[in-house]
Amino acid sequence: MKHLIIYAHPNSDSLNSQLKQSLTAHLQENGHEVMIRDLYQLNFNPVLSLADMQGQRAGRVSEDVQQEQTFISEADCLTFIYPIWWTGLPAIMKGYIDRVFSYGFAYRYDQGVQKGLLGAKPTVIINTHGKSHAEYQAIGMGHALLLTSDKGIFTYSGLDIRKHFLFDRADRAGKEQIGEWTEQIRAAFAAPCPA
Repeated sequence: MKHLIIYAHPNSDSLNSQLKQSLTAHLQENGHEVMIRDLYQLNFNPVLSLADMQGQRAGRVSEDVQQEQTFISEADCLTFIYPIWWTGLPAIMKGYIDRVFSYGFAYRYDQGVQKGLLGAKPTVIINTHGKSHAEYQAIGMGHALLLTSDKGIFTYSGLDIRKHFLFDRADRAGKEQIGEWTEQIRAAFAAPCPA
């Protein structure tokens, strides 16, 4: 299968990078094709410009956006890996969504009814954050994250979220904890696409 990993973290020594590398190795060891779109390494332009907006309305997108849309269209399974910063997506990932998940590609309205267009592609989201699950639960933040990203972006666009990992206290995780998270991810990908 063709797996597309859309990744955002500026530090190549980060936990997010370790998780990406581990997942990539696991998928390749099991005979899958893996394409990685490392947004920082690509120096992806996250700014939705007036020209982008006007182009989207006319059914046109820029070459860099078209390239990313092609990767998404050709993938059998999508994985997003990024940290939670300020209770949301890193700016470069949010900008990727703003520009790449464009009207006519990721969604449209039919007689005023919104329709996701990404074909129910199996999708996994892997996030790290510094707070504990208990802290997030106490203020409703865990639910808010799932609502704003899972429902507000990914499901809205027609993706089928199979698993959403939220690894907490990630800035304090030791080797044993990271090993457990790595195994959880590998177990989720035991099937060609997570069930």
